[in-house]
Amino acid sequence: MSYQLPEKLRNLVPYEPLSGEYKVRLDANESFISLPPAIRAELGDELARIYFRRYPDPNCTKLCEKFGEFFQVPSNLVVAGNGSDELIGLLVSSFTEYGDAMLVVEPDFSMYGFYAQMCGLKVVSLDKRMNGLVLNGDALVEAAKESNAKLVILSNPCNPTSLTVSREEIIAIVQRLNDCLVVIDEAYMDFSKGSVMDLVEKYDNLVVLKTFSKAFGMAAIRLGFAISNLTVVNALKAVKSPYNVNTMTQVAGCVLLGHPDYLKECIYIIKKSRDDLYEKLLLLKEKKTQIEEVINTTANFVYVKVYKAQDVFEQLKEKGIAIRFMGDYLRITTGDSQENGLLLEALFKILK
Repeated sequence: MSYQLPEKLRNLVPYEPLSGEYKVRLDANESFISLPPAIRAELGDELARIYFRRYPDPNCTKLCEKFGEFFQVPSNLVVAGNGSDELIGLLVSSFTEYGDAMLVVEPDFSMYGFYAQMCGLKVVSLDKRMNGLVLNGDALVEAAKESNAKLVILSNPCNPTSLTVSREEIIAIVQRLNDCLVVIDEAYMDFSKGSVMDLVEKYDNLVVLKTFSKAFGMAAIRLGFAISNLTVVNALKAVKSPYNVNTMTQVAGCVLLGHPDYLKECIYIIKKSRDDLYEKLLLLKEKKTQIEEVINTTANFVYVKVYKAQDVFEQLKEKGIAIRFMGDYLRITTGDSQENGLLLEALFKILK
């Protein structure tokens, strides 16, 4: 008998980011802000000091201290990861047993369900599309309890809808699911309000995730963080690879966190660009009936419902503009003024 893949892998569909060369990339929710020359030079100097023959600091001590200073959380409650994807994978694989139920919401970041399927978990999905894309906290709690979910994970603000669940509702969910690990992925919270990162010591079932790939514009270095209570943090440190974050990434993270004013300015600039794009898409909606809805955004992208969305997506690709196609919707990352201008000009020509 020939080798066969495990059943859990046979129908696994890989995550496929858009590939190819485009003059405008507004598909991956990356930052449009490049590092200024002074910080780039400082980074180069620090990288030159690395002892490349040595393994990285396994606990990312200095990096977690810098993170704690910036976000005002104790550094011993922070775990660094090779992107938040690594931490999501660890939480899903290590804090559940084979066959356990894990609750996700739809639409949301597809990798949550991917990791759950890869680990042989039962994925229970709560569809927000029946509630105007808004999360119903009561329905989530009920679904989690009915399925006996051991893990609940959601992004807040949500990717892709760009909507934020209030801090009060997240707290209520965590309190009511006190026997279930609740993971809140705050990858886009820098653009919104209502973080629960400060509450990780208060609730023993709360984990918050952060990333350097969005507001901080460092997607290339793959750096994410998990913040939780000591019990969860120590368990994460036990199950992660010993040297999971390479030294270059640790150095780059420390350099960037050493410039808090610059990081805050980046957030301000991106939010301003996002708001401008949102307003101009609303104006375009008044002229083009093909745009059915422009969702009020609290992230660094805009979620737009478009008639024949795939046709629009393909025509934009032909013009060298990459965005994200999501069924009836298009998710558009905000770019700089030139990139947004090219996008809006192309949409004006394509849409009816």
